[in-house]
Amino acid sequence: MMPWRARSALRDGASNAASFAFVAVASFGAVVAALVSQHAFGMQPCPWCVLQRLIFVAIGAFALLGLVWRGAAGSRVAASFALLLAIAGVATAFWHYFVATKSASCNLTLADRVVGATQLDRLLPDVFEARVSCADGAVDLFGVPYPMWAAFAFVVCAIALLRILRASV
Repeated sequence: MMPWRARSALRDGASNAASFAFVAVASFGAVVAALVSQHAFGMQPCPWCVLQRLIFVAIGAFALLGLVWRGAAGSRVAASFALLLAIAGVATAFWHYFVATKSASCNLTLADRVVGATQLDRLLPDVFEARVSCADGAVDLFGVPYPMWAAFAFVVCAIALLRILRASV
């Protein structure tokens, strides 16, 4: 390998590590913020809120995988799966805001089924149990609906993941 390519690869590896760390902190931070809102301020989650938490945890897990699985292949695999999850997260947040919050009940929706299939609502109810309907759980933070905050966090993660993928080519 030529010396300038070696330096470039080291720089890209360090940049990827920083980006993966950022995505992990942002993802897990979004879940922590949701849990603080729930347990400290009484903002109970609906099934779509819980599904978004689950997606954030999965994105964070893939970001951690990208931190430990060094090399271009590891970066591409971890970033690709995390990016797909971030895109799914944006779609989930938009569905939550534009459709689910307008319905009287969100029982037996896709979100309810996915979370139920994982059994996480039974294993970790303080984190993954839906406790209100989507209409009842519609709250704002600083005038912005919670699903839009989630969409913003998913987009920020997606941008960082795209940066990793671009550097890994």
